Formats: sequence, structure tokens, C-alpha cells
Amino acid sequence: MVVNRSREAWKTYGNVFDSFTKINLQKLIGQGYFEELTTSVALGKEANVFGARTKDESLVAVKIYRLENCNFNKMYEYISQDPRYLDLKGQRRKIIFAWTQREYRNLLKAREVIRVPTPLAFKDNILVTEYIMDGDVVAPQLKNVDFEDYELLFDEIIDMIKKLFGAGLVHGDLSEFNILIEGTNPVFIDFSQATATDAPNAPELMRRDLEVLCRYFKKQGIDRDPQELYDSVVASKKR
Repeated sequence: MVVNRSREAWKTYGNVFDSFTKINLQKLIGQGYFEELTTSVALGKEANVFGARTKDESLVAVKIYRLENCNFNKMYEYISQDPRYLDLKGQRRKIIFAWTQREYRNLLKAREVIRVPTPLAFKDNILVTEYIMDGDVVAPQLKNVDFEDYELLFDEIIDMIKKLFGAGLVHGDLSEFNILIEGTNPVFIDFSQATATDAPNAPELMRRDLEVLCRYFKKQGIDRDPQELYDSVVASKKR
């Protein structure tokens, strides 16, 4: 599917292209962030991700949160525990807009210490980021890559979690689906659920991340204790 500069060409696709979103896309195009949407990358429960062509023929990723059928109650459940975002209860659109801004801010902070897609812009319910490539092709998800040394990879991922924690963030949704492989290096993506380490739900999210990763890597022959890893991550910030 190609979405060009013509508003008439933006037919509803996955309940994303409502009139409000079309206007925001036009504004981002006018600001030079991209020329057109060229392909659908992922269709999620809350958002759709598209590849977009820029003026110099490179690609960026455009994540669009759906305004009409987002689970904003779930969003509020997360965002209400983040000390950076308060007093949004019942304000559907403001919650979605804050959620988008929060992901942009999380990426800005995370990129200071680990490899993540560089955030480029956000506008209400739309987030524009770097498109992660592996050479000339799209970087694959961890689940689609075979490694000779899974233990080394797991250690690198845990080190990234420690660096992120040291910078004041917990990812909150890490899995083999939200880690891309750029060459042989992991790249964390999808920071929509990431939260500050001083948020009340941060320990719960950290434990969940580690349990999910341990389950995946156990299938690859690496057996680690999530509790020991949790203690190690927390201790790393105190050093």
C-alpha cells in the first residue's frame, strides 16, 4: 500500500486514517519528515507501524496510534503510575497524545545509553523514528534469527537492561518480538510501555521483562534465574 501526499488517497486502513490523523500526517510531511507512507510494517492492538519514504529516498518508521479503538484505559493504567504524567484520567485523547509523547521521550533517554531507533518527531498520535536496517534489508526480530552463541547475546541484552535501568528506565515489554538484530547487535524497540524506575509498577515490569526473556532463551539452551538477574540489575544501579 502506498499513501501519498493526496488526502483523497488516504483511505481508512486498519482504522488508522481518520480525518484528524490525515491532517497530522500532512503536517509532518510539510515539515519534511517524510514524503509518503510506502508499506505497512506491523498491525498492533493499539497502533499501526508504516515505512515511509523521505526526500532523499531513505526510510523512516511512522507509528500511528488509533484514536477510535485504542485501549486508553490500559494506557492510563500504565501512564498514571509514571510520575512524569499525572491528572489525565478520563481524557481519552490527551491520554493517547501523552502516550505518544512519552514513547518519544523514552526513546530520547534510552538512546543515550543503548541502541534504539532514533526518535525524529511526534505529533499528537503519530511518532516518527529511525527505520532499523540490517544492511540493505529490514532488521529482523530476534525470534527470526539463529545465533551460534546465544549466551553471549543474552549477556549483551542483560547489559543493555542494566544500562537502561541506570538511566532511569524500565522497558516494560521486552521479548523476542521487541528486539531487532542489526548485524549481530540487539536493538530495543517499542518503548510505549517503558516507565521511570521510580514508578510504583517499575519492579513488576522489570520482573516480567526478565521472565519473558528467560523463557525465550531457555528454549535456546540458556537457563538463567529471573530473580538472580533482577537482583543483578538493581544492584548495578547502586554501584
